[in-house]
Amino acid sequence: MEKVKITEVGPRDGLQNEKTILSTQDKFEFVKRLVESGTKHIELTSFVRKDRIPQMGDAIELSALVLPKFANDVEFSCLTPNTKGYEAAKQAGFKEVAVFTATSESFTKKNINMTVLESFTSFQPIFEQAKQDGIKVRGYISTVIACPYEGKITPDKTLDVALRLLDAGAYEISLGETIGVAVPDEVEKLFDVLLKKIPISYLNCHFHDTYGMAIANTKQALSMGIRSFDSSAGGLGGCPYAKGAAGNVATEDLVYFLTREGYDTGIQLDSLVKVSQFMETKLDRQFSSRTYIAKKNAS
Repeated sequence: MEKVKITEVGPRDGLQNEKTILSTQDKFEFVKRLVESGTKHIELTSFVRKDRIPQMGDAIELSALVLPKFANDVEFSCLTPNTKGYEAAKQAGFKEVAVFTATSESFTKKNINMTVLESFTSFQPIFEQAKQDGIKVRGYISTVIACPYEGKITPDKTLDVALRLLDAGAYEISLGETIGVAVPDEVEKLFDVLLKKIPISYLNCHFHDTYGMAIANTKQALSMGIRSFDSSAGGLGGCPYAKGAAGNVATEDLVYFLTREGYDTGIQLDSLVKVSQFMETKLDRQFSSRTYIAKKNAS
């Protein structure tokens, strides 16, 4: 079976947008259970100011628990928005970091109080230092199809930002459909443009499921050759700057779909369901993943 890479972003992108702040020990248990389910790529945390994003305030402590135990078997990444965060991640032992930008000036200004150009200027030193340190850098692009402030985004605009990230040295570009409004036709149009200039091995899809289109969009991306996707257990997360935006596509829904389509994700669905059951109790809310609900009710 052909393999598809799934990057589990629940511990960072998911929990960062949850109101409940979990203990470090609960986060460790979350990651431990993800690893036991067969997950091989996990975005663990973000090295940011605790007063700005308290959900990620224990990045150093969590990394010290997780990396020595699981880093030999799992590829862990973390978000490093500036050089201070990068240095902390390097000290913690990460071999992969991620930087963030967007196609939309309005979104970038609202999210990190920078223009798109300023965001590149801010993380260029990270690329330069990471190259010397032998650390991989992943680039996130938000609002690749639509923005909550600027509306539709042209594929050419996304291409321009993606090419800049490639030139900077990104080994993978995660294309964020941030507010979950896209349909397969728009995904097709985006890749029609991107694939003329960017090798497909550099591209990853990060779909949100606000209108229930994430799996349909995944199918479209698959048909065009994409073999790398982000997701979060139970559909954790959302976007604080996009009103009404649902969480990331649920890892359960993604694994169920890909497995039934004949792809190998390496993740055991029944084990993953138990991970989400654990997290549901810790966050004291119900998850909306259809596969999770079906599997939980059938057990």
